Amino acid sequence: MTPRSFLFFPLVILLFLIADNSLAGTITHYSFTAETLGRDYPYNIYLPDGYADSELFYPVLYLLHGSNGDENDWPVSGDLQETADRLIAKGAIPPAIIVMPGSNSWWVDGYNENAKTAFFSDLIPHIQRTYRTVERREGRLVAGLSAGGYGSINFILEFPEMFAAAAALSPAIYTPYPPLTSSAHQHAAYLAADGSFDPETWERLNYTRYIDAYKSQDIIVPLFINSGDHDTYDIAYHAAILYQSLREHQPDFVEFRVVDGDHDWKVWAETLPAALTYIFRFSSRPKTRN
Repeated sequence: MTPRSFLFFPLVILLFLIADNSLAGTITHYSFTAETLGRDYPYNIYLPDGYADSELFYPVLYLLHGSNGDENDWPVSGDLQETADRLIAKGAIPPAIIVMPGSNSWWVDGYNENAKTAFFSDLIPHIQRTYRTVERREGRLVAGLSAGGYGSINFILEFPEMFAAAAALSPAIYTPYPPLTSSAHQHAAYLAADGSFDPETWERLNYTRYIDAYKSQDIIVPLFINSGDHDTYDIAYHAAILYQSLREHQPDFVEFRVVDGDHDWKVWAETLPAALTYIFRFSSRPKTRN
């Protein structure tokens, strides 16, 4: 090998690294005043490479955290930026906006705050006013882990006209009630005035309230569900109940994966690429006009 060859290979590697870095999106933290909550609503937002210089309108994914989490969970623990950059670079998903909101509730209008109303009445309109998003159903996705997966499933079953597809990683969709070890038993969203867990509120807010109405209408929302096989809260069992119900209704548009792992970030970070690849099959690509 000639001296020139030795110089050539490091140069190729350097150019590859520069090119790869140039494809990186950005994550920024913001907040805005939410009228429903009477306080600031925080969120992190991933903007794909080229967003600032383009005039395109992008599909948007709302990515929800779990119980007692916040808007920083997916960027810090879930490798969101690296995963999104990689999937976009290889063409597995289109360039997209990813919003990671923070909520004090289980994405429900519970005892402590009206988190569901704030999501639809405050957050989505704010994102649409502030960023170039595809505002039609085909440009809107939702996904989440644990309580965020529970919220995602509730959202698509109650409002199927709003979402093109959804993913629920280890969703906390316990039926009829959460196990005593679940944080739902201590979470302010479900605690009555005397501080006790209110099972009637759980039943009223769980997906079982919406699924019959969802199955009686014509819109189908493709759904990706998974769980670890050693999940502490037996979510694989509860997720299988939902999967079987939806499989009878939309056999070609529901996926259920049981993977090796517990109820933890190893499962969620490692399976996020498969979830995103699945749901973005049903979304629009960036558009020149809304």
